[in-house]
Amino acid sequence: MSEIREARLQKANSLISKGFSSYAESFRISHTTQFLIQKFDYLENGQEEEFNVSIAGRVMAKRVMGKIAFFTISDQEGQIQLYLDKSIININLENQKLLSFEDIKEIVDIGDWIGVNGTIKKTNKGELSIKVEKWEMLSKSLQPLPDKWHGLTDIEKRYRQRYLDLIVNPHSKNVFKKRAKCISFIRRWLDKRNFLEIETPILQSEAGGAEARPFITHHNTLDIPLYLRIATELHLKRMVVGGFEKVYELGRIFRNEGISTKHNPEFTSVEIYQAFSNYFDMMDLTEELIKDIVANTCGSLVINYQDKEIDFSKPWLRISMKNIVKKYTGIDFDSFGGNFQAAKKAVQSINVELSIKVNTIGRLLNEVFEQRVESQLMEPTFVIDYPVEISPLARPHLDNKEMVQRFELFIVGRELANAFSELIDPVDQRERMQLQQSLRDQGDLEAHCIDEDFLHALEIGMPPTGGLGIGIDRLIMLITNSPSIRDVIPFPLLKPEITSNKNEKLPSNGVK
Repeated sequence: MSEIREARLQKANSLISKGFSSYAESFRISHTTQFLIQKFDYLENGQEEEFNVSIAGRVMAKRVMGKIAFFTISDQEGQIQLYLDKSIININLENQKLLSFEDIKEIVDIGDWIGVNGTIKKTNKGELSIKVEKWEMLSKSLQPLPDKWHGLTDIEKRYRQRYLDLIVNPHSKNVFKKRAKCISFIRRWLDKRNFLEIETPILQSEAGGAEARPFITHHNTLDIPLYLRIATELHLKRMVVGGFEKVYELGRIFRNEGISTKHNPEFTSVEIYQAFSNYFDMMDLTEELIKDIVANTCGSLVINYQDKEIDFSKPWLRISMKNIVKKYTGIDFDSFGGNFQAAKKAVQSINVELSIKVNTIGRLLNEVFEQRVESQLMEPTFVIDYPVEISPLARPHLDNKEMVQRFELFIVGRELANAFSELIDPVDQRERMQLQQSLRDQGDLEAHCIDEDFLHALEIGMPPTGGLGIGIDRLIMLITNSPSIRDVIPFPLLKPEITSNKNEKLPSNGVK
């Protein structure tokens, strides 16, 4: 590898010795590859068009045959062929300071960025090409690209060196194009419906809005610990208290938890809050939004995910957690009459693993659902009416205080959205937070803390509100047919590579 780098460095220096730069300051581009391919699709084989083009891209392939050469360059939109004829490129060398045909043959390597000017030609073999009149080096690549026939097959290297993945894997580039378009579409969709995007703090004195373990950092000047946000919920609710009736934020969330194909500690979500609505209104909004996203991004409401056809056009099932657990396991939680031991015995009979935290019927119900039901929900399914113990921010049902007005949306066996009729009673909210704090004091690092300022905001008065959170990364996985969350996050968190210096450590800020 060092020999290749040295040889390329020599080529870069040879350009300098000829009075040219190896790393250009700028280059004027007139068109993209996609535009040219679409515009000149009508050309017959061998036909030319006197249409002046200025285009730039990375060299992905080169073939030299005497006085003729064919290069393939790639820009953000696609690839196009360059037709290089020695007699055309060298014709103006005496009158202008230009690089020659010999220079492009000898100095340009696969991986280099070049800019060319020329006209349009379709070769006799039907390949749309740019007939190059002059060219210049834009950026000399000192390292070779992965072999184009084998690609970048090391999955971890694809994640660690995403720039290489994007260069050699067109599918990866398409995934992140779709991601960008999807995020842009969500913002336009919400803005069109008069929602306002509000930016809430990432650094917080109390991490709240979800049951999750936060990342901890330290502010040196104030000499206080701070947390990276685990949700945007509590601050967006404060905005509703302040009089904003339709708000949202689309941004990064941080949770100090495990890594898997479904979880990354840093992820993207959109949280949406609408005053004077409840969780049924948020179900309607969720279904409409996701259907529009899928149709806009995929061009159809029927998509394929990992060899499973998912039809978004069908009515989405709405079913309570109790009823769907009964459907898939046969256990009827209403039959236990509040007897925890009887419920626990029934749950253990189907080999559900229980931790010490599972100490109420509501937590038993949720555990059965997560271990025996969730993975089977392929078609879009709203699971509604959750136990109060696992939903400290949701409004209880009027006729059953043990259950709350909450739903989660599941597709292909994964949670995609979570929503409530928000709890706006400050007395009830304080009691729930106190219970969560007691669990936290007993060592449950995911339990919610007491947020006195948020409770004060509720005492000022919050209107009836529906709240919704959607996991953007999992949504992108679905619409791009990606099996892992790392496939749709440009730079997922990875364990550092082992360095030669085994004693090397990351700098410490004094916080463990």
